[in-house]
Amino acid sequence: MYRTLISAQQLQALDPAELVVLDCRFQLADPAYGPTVYEAGHLPEAHYLHLDYHLSGAKNGSNGRHPLPDGQRLAVNFGALGIGPDTQVVAYDDAGGMYAARAWWLLRWLGHEAVAVLDGGWAAWQAAGGAISTEAPEKRSTRFVMRAPLEEMLEVEQIVANLDKPAFQLVDARAPDRFAGLNETLDPVGGHIPGARNRFFQLNLQDGRFKPAATLAAEWQAVLGDTPADEVVLYCGSGVTACHNKLALEHAGLAGSRLYPGSWSEWCSDSSRPIATGA
Repeated sequence: MYRTLISAQQLQALDPAELVVLDCRFQLADPAYGPTVYEAGHLPEAHYLHLDYHLSGAKNGSNGRHPLPDGQRLAVNFGALGIGPDTQVVAYDDAGGMYAARAWWLLRWLGHEAVAVLDGGWAAWQAAGGAISTEAPEKRSTRFVMRAPLEEMLEVEQIVANLDKPAFQLVDARAPDRFAGLNETLDPVGGHIPGARNRFFQLNLQDGRFKPAATLAAEWQAVLGDTPADEVVLYCGSGVTACHNKLALEHAGLAGSRLYPGSWSEWCSDSSRPIATGA
């Protein structure tokens, strides 16, 4: 069973009958990008999942740009893709795992353990000589079994309460300039949640793949100091790249961190919530 990352060579060795592959390619600036490149070519039998339509729920103006989808609906959708209790799921994209990690987290949130992200994504598959298809995947609908969550998430009220009585350490996955409140183009207000530390998710990668586990562990320990991983809450702009940091922590053997899925886009939608700027 693969639980965090899987290489292209390892994926090629798996039995397709016991596998479901999820194509999560996406671009924030071009929502039509993913379906277009999927139709042009994808891993054999891969199903396409769109960040806005499949991996996010309905927006109401105050719950962030990519709120979590309804768990029951998501379970039905996963079952329609053929994901049963023991199915190995592999998610991939062409953005260093930025979007595939969201699918990985959602499956774990519903209690599915056998899910991994293709390390290096689309480029790694091509470099390994993997087959490419333009055919629609075979329909293998089954019942997705929801189990006890393997991931925990926090609501905005818990983040507010933590300001006065700190019980966990926030870590922001956005680029340093956005964390500092500069060059904000996605959300109406720049800055970060007071008390947060910054770990840009791209720092988890080297040449498009995740750094070795030992390297990630050392780098994350430098960010967290004496704070154990189970006292860490991850956020980003809209709850997507925070999942990338979660995957990096798990790959590094630092388990137990939690996600604030509403993230900065939810936090800054209420002007009564405090904002910090600067590094």
